[in-house]
Amino acid sequence: MFYTDNKLQYPVRVDTPNPLFARALQQAIGGVEGEIRVAMQYFFQACGARGNPKFRDLLMNTAAEELGHIEMLATAVALNLEGAPLSLKEEMAKDSAINAVMGGMNLKNLLSAGLSAMPVDSDGVPFDMSHIYASGNIAADMTANIAAESTGRTLAVRLYNMTDDPGMKDMLQYLIARDTMHQNQWMAALEELGGAKGAFPIPNSHPQAEEKTEFSYAYLGFQKDGSAPAPGRWSEGPSIDGKGEFMTAALEPSSQIPDLGKAKPKSGAQSEQM
Repeated sequence: MFYTDNKLQYPVRVDTPNPLFARALQQAIGGVEGEIRVAMQYFFQACGARGNPKFRDLLMNTAAEELGHIEMLATAVALNLEGAPLSLKEEMAKDSAINAVMGGMNLKNLLSAGLSAMPVDSDGVPFDMSHIYASGNIAADMTANIAAESTGRTLAVRLYNMTDDPGMKDMLQYLIARDTMHQNQWMAALEELGGAKGAFPIPNSHPQAEEKTEFSYAYLGFQKDGSAPAPGRWSEGPSIDGKGEFMTAALEPSSQIPDLGKAKPKSGAQSEQM
């Protein structure tokens, strides 16, 4: 169940409406780094979470928080669009190029939503759920969530640096702080799952002895001249999961040449292929 009390999670104030910044904020709603993405990601991860119920609770609780962030950002978009003209004539009177298409605002916010936010990115492209990662493996999901919050915080910092509006800066500093917490909570969850030496490699339920173990911790070089790639922490010393030793190796190509054989009759191929 979801409940609402019709109050914003954190106050949203716009001192100087800016339609162009409204467009930028749309990325934080419907972009691949945005709040729709993480809300749906955590929700579906929670719906598929098996095992200790505290992880499901963590995911669902955070999904509910992210829904509140969507509401905050949608309010901010609408308030920033307050300065947008309702008629193109108003802009045409000022500038023959319609002031670079109404100051850079996304016309969808006017034409399709009446100066309101939409579930789209800054280019007006609808979020299509293709970036929702819910694997059913709790450690894999927590790892994906760290990346999601990292890109989300990066976006929020960029938005913060784009605006001089005190109200928007205050709201964004709140969202940046929450991204800080969420990065840490997902890392803490991974630590509870065993950390690098217990959770990895993911899934840790597959017997590593059945792998081609000679490749498990080999950093492969693919330089044409056969030279070794530049070394790093990933090329020598104990592996991060503590289960092997990193090494650098040049991969010798196999002797196999792919041969798919002839095309099947009635497959739509050319007769020369059959």
